[in-house]
Amino acid sequence: MQRLTRDQIAARVARDIPEGAYVNLGIGLPTMVTKHLPAGLDIFLHSENGLLGMGPPPAPGQEDEDLINAGKQPVTLLPGGAYFHHADSFAMMRGGHLDICVLGAFQVSARGDLANWHTGAPDAIPAVGGAMDLAIGAKRVFVMMEHLTKDGASKIVAECTYPLTGVGCVSRIYTDLAVIDVTARGMVVREMVEGLGLDELQRMTGVPLAYEAL
Repeated sequence: MQRLTRDQIAARVARDIPEGAYVNLGIGLPTMVTKHLPAGLDIFLHSENGLLGMGPPPAPGQEDEDLINAGKQPVTLLPGGAYFHHADSFAMMRGGHLDICVLGAFQVSARGDLANWHTGAPDAIPAVGGAMDLAIGAKRVFVMMEHLTKDGASKIVAECTYPLTGVGCVSRIYTDLAVIDVTARGMVVREMVEGLGLDELQRMTGVPLAYEAL
């Protein structure tokens, strides 16, 4: 069994973003999706600090310290892109104007509850930021994460034990082992990495799984 790298997970997410979509890529792992979006497609990347129409990361030495995304990473702006106040940016998020948001997660529950922030560890992010607004405002929420914690526990769980970011908001989960949809009838596996069977995936997952290929 060959697990996907983080870069390969990002590439897999990029395949599911259609032309014409308005998309927010969350802080951390989701920002890697940017470099895998096909050139020439009109996909409009949004950032909660007040950007719409972000392009790929700048070439080394071409960074503009005043042009950053919500994760404080340098970005570029495509022709026709726009800057605006972060209050307007949050209005876009809360108003249902984003087609997809891609977020990292500590846990996703069987119902699609999302937990992706905490403040209890020394290296923890300080606050939830815009994740709650994205989780309830975007039409679809994609989650990118490793399937297991460093201790080997499933990040897909019956009930989240971390503070919730959103309730029943996750549409699809992309891990280093599988692509899994959250449906009204439970978790449905759509793809698995080569060499992995459903029984083995089930043993590593904290909730019942069904299989239905895309």
